[in-house]
Parts: sequence; structure tokens; C-alpha cells
Amino acid sequence: MTLTADLYFSFRSPYSYLSVGRYRAMSEKFNLTLALRPVYPLAIRQPDFFEKNHPNWLSYTIRDMMRVAQFHDIPFGAPRPDPIVQNPATREIAAEQPYIRRVTRMGQAAARKGRGIAFAHEAGQLIWGGQPDWHEGDHLARALERAGLDAGEIEAEVKDQAEELDAEIADNQDALEKSGHWGVPTLVFEGEPFFGQDRIEMAQWRMEQRGLTRR
Repeated sequence: MTLTADLYFSFRSPYSYLSVGRYRAMSEKFNLTLALRPVYPLAIRQPDFFEKNHPNWLSYTIRDMMRVAQFHDIPFGAPRPDPIVQNPATREIAAEQPYIRRVTRMGQAAARKGRGIAFAHEAGQLIWGGQPDWHEGDHLARALERAGLDAGEIEAEVKDQAEELDAEIADNQDALEKSGHWGVPTLVFEGEPFFGQDRIEMAQWRMEQRGLTRR
């Protein structure tokens, strides 16, 4: 029996990146099908969110995500550039967001073909693994190909079906909130949400209770 679950994911979320490779490995090891459900980050959906955080939030988050990467031996570095276009002095989020919209639409197009998790992992390694200018040249095209996709086909969908892809991405966000959570990464299995990169083992434990077996 093959179990199924949904992974809600943002390409701007460091914790999403720190989880997706481990979830990909889980799906390859066990009889498990994971569907990527990409969402736009809080910077797009709620631009003032980060202004309301405690002053210690940013410094702690940076420290924590770096040690998570070290603990799991995951390549990690600040995105170059940030997927979100933002004024570094005022923190104002720009109206035009070409980077995050393009890569998120790619993720949704990949998800349509059942290769979303693989692409999210490959693209995540570009964005968060230290690849400079990850948004230029053929970096994303090669990530699509490594994920088993036709890069030209996906690029055409992103260009020609932007509105349809955005509607699907909005549906992902609605489904995430209906599951009982709102943030990423969140794995939803049989209606139960598991939020955070530190809930992967617990999600596996629950699946094992439901009959998860090795391939």
C-alpha cells in the first residue's frame, strides 16, 4: 500500500528548504507519494508580518537555521539574490516580484506532473545552497531537468498559464489553512498537519502507524 501526503512549501522559506530534501529521501525510501503544494511566502501574502516580530526573532532564526543545516549536513547559504525584492533599508516589499513568482509557478507546474518535490529540492539547493545568480542563465532549467522534467515545457506553462498557476497556488494556501495551520513547511497526512522541519520524524511515526512500508 502506498500512502499519500501533501507538503506545503515556500521557495523563500529556509526551513522549507531544510525539510524538502529529507522528505524527498523519505518518499524514495518508503511506499509514499508526496505532493508538493507551493505557496507564496508571507512577504507576498502579508508584507507587514516581519515588522511585528520580536527584536530577537531575526538573529535567533539565522542562528537556528544555520545549526539545523550543520546538524543535518545540508549545504546552506544566504540567497543571492533573495527571492523577494525588498528595500534593505526600509524593508518595504516591492510591488513587482519576478523571482519568487517565477520559481513558485515553476513549482506548481512541476507539481502538476508529479515532480514537485524533486524540483523543490533541486531549486532549493540553488537558492539556499549558495549558487550566485540562481535566477539567471540556465540554472533553473537544469534544476527542472534534474527533477525529471522537460524544462522547455515547464517554462512555456509558466509564461502562458501564469493566472491559472497562481489560482492553483492560492488554492494551496486555502487548503493549508483548512488543514489547521498557516505556515511552511507543513506536511498534511490524513488531515493532520505537521508544521516545521523538526516534525519530519513525527510525521513518519504517524505514517508507520498507518502502515508505511519500505520500498
